[in-house]
Amino acid sequence: MLQERGRNGGPNPEAEEVRLLARIAAGDKLAFEALYRIYFPRLSRFIGRMARNAALIEEVVNDTMLVVWQKAATFDGTCKVSTWVFAIAYRKTLKGLKASDEPVESDASLYEDDSGNQPEQTMKRQQLQQTVAEALDQLPAAQRAVMVLTYYHDMAYSDIAEVVECPLNTVKTRMFHARHRLKDLLWNERESSQ
Repeated sequence: MLQERGRNGGPNPEAEEVRLLARIAAGDKLAFEALYRIYFPRLSRFIGRMARNAALIEEVVNDTMLVVWQKAATFDGTCKVSTWVFAIAYRKTLKGLKASDEPVESDASLYEDDSGNQPEQTMKRQQLQQTVAEALDQLPAAQRAVMVLTYYHDMAYSDIAEVVECPLNTVKTRMFHARHRLKDLLWNERESSQ
């Protein structure tokens, strides 16, 4: 059973998401709107790092949330709500990428930081973000998904295994290969720019 209070003594967001999902299963549109607001930015970032196509991102987010609306009653609580929603989004993204068959491009604007640092530092940070984004784009979709879910969405490997529907050891293997491939890609980029 989920704790009613989070670590900071406030409401437990996971328990709140389970309650929202139960209300959605009963047809509560306000609960759906609340869950949509929670997940829209998270799903947009996740899908955006896999697809890089604004129209596809919006379509997949909406398709994902439509499935959440239609299938909320099937959520059985064996995983976190976020794991369930991201699993739906992952499958919809792969299907959308396969259907669009467009090359994946890097979009540095997704990684921009408006922290107001010195122009030179800002430029160096943006160049590094662009380089990392381009290297991520060169990874196979399965490895890229593991990297994005781990580093941009703070998911545990066990949750990622549920999202991408593969064994835990496969997630670990994908991460191992993705890290080594990224290291090589970034090293080669560094060498060629010197």
